[in-house]
Amino acid sequence: MALLVAANTALAPFAIDAYLPAMPALAASIGASIHHTELSISLFLLGFAIGQLTGGPLSDRVGRKPVLLVGLTVFLLASLAITQVSSLHGLWAWRFVQALGGGACVVNSAAIVRDCFSGREAAKVMSTMAMILMLAPLAAPAVGSVLLYLAGWWLIFVFLAVYAAFLLWLMGTRLPETRSPDQPSASPRQVLANYASVFRHREGMGYICSVAMTFAGMFAFITASPFIYMQHYGLSPAMYPVVFGANVVVMASSNRLNIHLMRWRTPQQNLRLGLSIQLTAALILVLLVASGLDSIYTVVPGIMLFVGVVGLITPNAISSLLEHFSHMSATATALLGSIQFTCGALAGVLVGAFEIENPWPMVLTMLTVSLIGNIAARRLIGRELDKPVLST
Repeated sequence: MALLVAANTALAPFAIDAYLPAMPALAASIGASIHHTELSISLFLLGFAIGQLTGGPLSDRVGRKPVLLVGLTVFLLASLAITQVSSLHGLWAWRFVQALGGGACVVNSAAIVRDCFSGREAAKVMSTMAMILMLAPLAAPAVGSVLLYLAGWWLIFVFLAVYAAFLLWLMGTRLPETRSPDQPSASPRQVLANYASVFRHREGMGYICSVAMTFAGMFAFITASPFIYMQHYGLSPAMYPVVFGANVVVMASSNRLNIHLMRWRTPQQNLRLGLSIQLTAALILVLLVASGLDSIYTVVPGIMLFVGVVGLITPNAISSLLEHFSHMSATATALLGSIQFTCGALAGVLVGAFEIENPWPMVLTMLTVSLIGNIAARRLIGRELDKPVLST
């Protein structure tokens, strides 16, 4: 089950990361600046947020599998359409549609886990699933570089369409329906009431803010990375996947550490540890740029630390959130996903829209969102963060 869900969730990192090495070539092909082409990432994140916001309640109402299959079909068709774009606005429009389908797919992943597991077991399964997912962003830029070399940027989107077609077959033949037939179907008014109940839940919003701010910081880096690494610091497109993939290796290691620490620590304590490390990394990056000591050799380790601890933050926050909303897990996951992807889109706009030719927009955005995430965790879920240590 974890492998099936991971294969589904890997759709998002492949759709986001595979075309990063091709960003300069894609910008030249459609006659746009690299900064404005990078905004296609933000539009993808916005579409992904809307896809989750609508797909989650639909999943709770009609089942996980129908929503998955429809979302994959939309993603597949939009991927093929992107191969034919010749303008910046065409790219933006089809990336948005592609993301609507992708969001409807991925929102089901955490809900399926919650259907089958609970408590610390759910946190462990999500950590294992997340570790498998690390392979996608690790492999995606390398795959994109190879496809770019073989034929051009358009082949990357053909690959995404083929992957979606494979998932359609896999989910259609191997994935059972995990939504309980006894689970009541919510009316549209009840869906809105469910969303409102999550917004009113103090601890729940604390977990959502923690994930959303972490996600925003990560996508401030991802959006800026093609310009920062390849143009500002002079990294080659062939080396970009190697340096980018180092972040994923650290992320996978922090996931393994999370599973190990879960033997005697609560998920909330691991969440607090990850948020503290991330804030420290953001401060280091700002100091490096302010002192003029920033280079590919000094900035990369700081970014690795910032992005790497996502493996300590996200699985613990999601599993803790769903403990409060087990009766409407897909709806809670949809709200979480829509908020985190919207925050990621806004962070990307802050980094790329003004075409500033230095790392300041990236590092200041990373510091700001990390500070907000730490404050939200302490103020909203402080009592749960201070729960006593679990016995071994």
